[in-house]
Parts: sequence; structure tokens; C-alpha cells
Amino acid sequence: MSSLLVVGSVARDTIHNNQGTHPYVLGGSAVFASLAGSFFAPTRLVGVVGSDFPDHEVQLLRDKDIDVSGLEVVDGQTFHWEGRYSDDLTSRETITTELNVFADFHPKIPDAHRDTPYVMLGNIHPSLQIEVLEQIREPKLVIADTMNFWIDGTPKELRAMMARIDLLVINEEEARQLADEHNIILTARKLLSMGPRIVVIKRGEYGALLFEGTDVFSAPAYPVDKVLDPTGAGDSFAGGMLGYIARQDRTDAATLRRAVVYGSAVASYCVEGVSVKKLVSVTASQVEDRYLDFARLAHFATDDDLARAAEG
Repeated sequence: MSSLLVVGSVARDTIHNNQGTHPYVLGGSAVFASLAGSFFAPTRLVGVVGSDFPDHEVQLLRDKDIDVSGLEVVDGQTFHWEGRYSDDLTSRETITTELNVFADFHPKIPDAHRDTPYVMLGNIHPSLQIEVLEQIREPKLVIADTMNFWIDGTPKELRAMMARIDLLVINEEEARQLADEHNIILTARKLLSMGPRIVVIKRGEYGALLFEGTDVFSAPAYPVDKVLDPTGAGDSFAGGMLGYIARQDRTDAATLRRAVVYGSAVASYCVEGVSVKKLVSVTASQVEDRYLDFARLAHFATDDDLARAAEG
């Protein structure tokens, strides 16, 4: 087993959804990804919060065996995002984004963390993602996320970052935007040509696609009967995926495929609670059970089918 490092935002979110209003709940890409990764391997978090950030929420992370020695506390207010979801939770609008102390954030990787083999660059400015890479010594795998804001506003910096990573995880809409393509196969090929050797495209309720060279893997989404809050699902997916890779300490094709499914399993739990409520109550054993549910959900081939496929 190896370890992973997650660098990204730590936030307090105000969420309006069909369950009501949930003010100042724990959020941020680094939080969701770290909680997801901690199911599988030792996890280290780097981020920044203000002096208003509650001690009990730092303790919540510690209780999940997440190393928070890289969590910087500075005078001011913590990053705050407020958004409203549609009644069916398929879309959302941002009401306000208050960067606060996050506006001046420059990741400082503790020396003890600089040899971490598996690194996740959360959805932050591409220049900050590059700053992290400058501080890491010979990682085995670097995964990065991005969003339409950076695709539109910082294309040069984004391209520079992508040239230095191993795996890009991105949602379907933003993948098409970045590649300037509609067909998803052509989109993936173009993204691969930008630097990463692996691309994972998140498709929400339709699952995820993994591309490596000419190899393509399609994973279904878990059929959750009641979604309460999709906030953080994508970060949970990426964190769970990298956590499993770190646990196995290898990046062969079979491991990557299973990692996508484990990431999907964690994300399916994330959406069943508001904020991190479900993630902190679920056990590693329950995550394993859901992974096996995926195996039953998608299984259809006989041993003879698999043998023929291997020959082909």
C-alpha cells in the first residue's frame, strides 16, 4: 500500500435543494477527494481555511485518518460557495462565490509530503496546480481535475499543466469544450494528445469512460434510488479512484478499470447525503459491498466469451 496527496479547496458551502437550505456545510474539492481516498490508503490534505473554520470539522478529517498537517489556517474567512439546485438535482446555479482566504492561496507542500507517490490536483487555478508539481519529487501518478472557468479563462496555463500530468479527470461537457469536439471518442483522443496518457470522462448518471491509448473502458453508474446532494460527487469519484490505485500501488490497465468502479462506488454514496454526511458514516466494508454490486450490475459475459475476447 502507498499513500496519496490531495491539494485543492476546503470550503463552507450553502446549498439550496429540494430538501431545503443547508447553510455553511463542509465542502471543497480537497475535502471530498480526501474523504474518498481515505477508504483505501493513507491520505494527506493540503489546503487553506480561515480563522472562522470550525475545529470540529478539522477533527472530522483527522478522525478519518487524514493527515491535515498541510492545512493552512490564516486570518480571514474560509472560501464560501452558495448554490441552488433544480428540483430534480440535474442542474444548479451559483448564487455567490466568496474566495476569501482562498484568493491568496499558494499551496505549501510540507517536506514530509513531497515524496508522496500519488497526487491529486483538485479543481484550482492551473498555475497553482503547476506550483504543486514543482514541489513534488518524482510522483508515480498525478491526476488533475479542471472546469469550464479555467478552460475559458486560462487556456495557456491549463495546457501547460496538462502536459505534466498522467491522468485527466473531467466531466463530459467540459471535455467537449476543452477538445472543441462533439463526438466523445474524438474528444478523448484530442485530450490524450494534450499530454496525459489517461483520460477519464465523467458522465454523471450515465457512468464514466476510461481512455488509455486505444483502450476504452465504460463503467456504469450505480442506480441510486434517492439522490440528496450531488455536490462533491465528482471529487469523491476522483479521490476514490486514486485511493484505490494507491492501495494497489500500480497503474496497469486492470487496476485502472477497477479504480474507476471503486471511484463510482464512493461517489454513489456521496450523493446519498448532504455535504459529507454520508461519506463520513459509510464504512470501507460498505464501499466494498457496493463495488461487488457493480460487478453483478455489469456482468454478462461467460468464461468462453472472455477467452474469445482475449484472443481477439
